This record gives sequence, structure tokens and C-alpha cells, in this order.
Amino acid sequence: MTQSGSLPPVPGTPNIDVPKTDVRGRGFATRAPLDAVEHWIDQHATCPQPRPVPLAEAAGCTLHGAVTADTDWPPADRASRDGVAVASADTFGAGSYNPIPLLSAMPISAGEPLPPGTDAVLPVEAMQQDAGFIEALGSVAPGEGVERQGEGVRAGTPLLAAGRVLRPQDIGLLAALGIETVTAVARPHVRIVLAGGPRSGPEALGAMLAALVTRDGGLPDLIGPLADRAALTEAYAAPGADLLLSAGRTGVGEDDVAPLALADAGSLVVHGVAMRPGDSAGLGFAGGALAVLLPGEPMACLAAYELLAGRAVRRMAGRDAALPHPTREAVTARKLISEIGCADLYRVRLTDDGTVEPLASPSVPGLSGAVRADGFVLIPAESEGVPAGSPVTVHGFDATIRAGES
Repeated sequence: MTQSGSLPPVPGTPNIDVPKTDVRGRGFATRAPLDAVEHWIDQHATCPQPRPVPLAEAAGCTLHGAVTADTDWPPADRASRDGVAVASADTFGAGSYNPIPLLSAMPISAGEPLPPGTDAVLPVEAMQQDAGFIEALGSVAPGEGVERQGEGVRAGTPLLAAGRVLRPQDIGLLAALGIETVTAVARPHVRIVLAGGPRSGPEALGAMLAALVTRDGGLPDLIGPLADRAALTEAYAAPGADLLLSAGRTGVGEDDVAPLALADAGSLVVHGVAMRPGDSAGLGFAGGALAVLLPGEPMACLAAYELLAGRAVRRMAGRDAALPHPTREAVTARKLISEIGCADLYRVRLTDDGTVEPLASPSVPGLSGAVRADGFVLIPAESEGVPAGSPVTVHGFDATIRAGES
């Protein structure tokens, strides 16, 4: 294992000396500033070149260029409901007391093109059959029950903008228009190695990280939990992943061997980041991929994913690298205590009067505070804290933060 070194220089940021000694039983002598680590991730978590992606695999991918309709949709007038296709003039004056025989009516199902000579669809509840003839029990106007050619999309209409993350309904429309492939940034394959450890529940960490990776545009692949340093080294060094995440065994205990295994498998660039929770996170390379080491304590793992690993996943998926949470400006109800030199992530809730109340300080472990929280406030490293009555930005854990719901 490399005993000392520096975080590789990033344009616009200082070169930071970050010792990478074995911290087990010793503690961290220093930690890399969060902003410098973010810049380093931005430099190394590169977005791959866009490529043709089959439509069946394109959900969640990021479009490289805008998509424009080549044809009208629907391509011809078609029924928008089940019934019979009719010439609307033939139904004039029809009613339940004045049924009118329809000699040229043709049964039709929703989505089928209108036969020549018809301009409306009489619904099944407005007709009856008598002696083999269809009779209208009500009248329809021209175009009633009909979806006109190009009503949904006109040829030449811009459909989807560049940078759009494709949703299932997007895929459906593209398929209807006969588009079989799109040029997009494919979703990165993210190997999640569960390193285990006494403070982590591997199953809980694996489920949480898989959901987070999926949210940010990656394709998760869970491995483990693995028992020892050799097994971790082998899993880290295996090729095939676009990004490697490892959860657990990053701290100062005797069995915290994940950083050593990463150094064995490739390189450990930094171990220790000035953030709470999650300060034992690390970064490096293995198996030809960028690697992010996440702590095993669940809340520390969540924080390190959101601020570090998630940034890498989003960049590699062609998405905005910034935090994906909706934000809301609010005022603190109580002071948020912090220390200069360490970025702090506070779990908070919005009170009935719209102020922000801390639920758990950065030093409190466990996910219960995050589950009860509406979101979090990130206090930068240069701040001594946020006094009561101060404006803050709340990053919401779900979309309700926009409406101010709690």
C-alpha cells in the first residue's frame, strides 16, 4: 500500500497533501476538503461517448441530441373509441324514439383507421341491432370519437430535448413513431461490493445503494458481503464495471480493510474526507474503474453516497452532477452547530410555520432521523454553524419539499 501521497491536481483547485497511511488503530491525521474531492470526481468520473441504444434498453438513459418526429401521429384519422364508423350525416335526428338504420356502418375498435366515407364513431351505447341491421339511437357530429391525423404529433415537431432522461411514456411514444434506437448516454454499470463489518447490515446497505444508483441513472450489480481483504481485493480488481462502490470497513478498526484492499487492487488516492457523517470515505481506482469507498454505518453511507458516489454516478450517466434533490429556502428555528473545516449534513424537518428544525446532528448515527426528515441542510466547511433565524437551503428527500409539505 502506498504510504503517502497527494490528491492529484485538479484545475482551479489547490494540490492537497492527503496522507494515505493505514489509519487502523491510529485515526486520521488529516482529511481532504469536500470541495476538492468533488472537483476531483468531476475530472475523473467522465461521461462516456453517446452511442445508439435500442429503445427497449433506453429507459433512464440520457438523450444526446433532440428527437424530432419524422411522421404525423397518428398517421391517419383513427377511432378513439369502440363502436361503429359512420358518416355523421346519416345519424342526424336519431334518438331512442327514432332509431335510424345505418346501412353503411362498420364496426371499429379504438386505434383502427377510419374507413373511407366515414367521419365519426358512434359509440356502442348509442346503437342497437334489429333484424341484422345496425340502428343509431343518437346522433354524432363530424369528428366525434375520432383522433385526427397529426393530432398527437405533427411531422417535424421537436419531441424530446437533448439531455432529457428518457421516461417510460417517452419510450412508448418513440416506439409508436417507429423509432427503434436513440443516440444516448447509456446507463453506467455500477458494481456495489458489500464489505460488511460490525456496524453495518449488508442487506440494508445493498438495498439502499441499489435504489440510489438506480435513481441517479446507473445499473447496480450487488456483490457480497465479502469476508476478508483478499476477497475484497479480487472483487475490486475484476474488470467490467464502469464505477465501483464499496460499502463498509473504511474506519479505524482492526477489520477495516477496505482501503487496504483497494490499494492492493489498484490505487487508493485519498482516504478520509472532511464531511460529517461519512468522513471515512475514500476514493481510488481498481479494475479500470473509478472507485468510491463508503462507510458501513448506514447514515454515513447515505451521506457519502449523496455527496460523493452519487455525483460520480450522475456524471457518468450524462446527468447534472449536482445534488438531485428539490430545494426550498427556509429559516432555521434553532441553531445548527458546526465546526470550521468540516462540511456538515444536518437532517431537518419543516415545521408548521415553515421554519427548519434539526432532527439529528451529523454525529448521530442511524437512518431513523433521515426517514423522519423532510430533507437536509449542508453547512459548508468554512462555516461555524447557522444561528437561529438564518436563511438556509433545504434539500428535500422527496418532491413535497417544493410545496412546503412536511
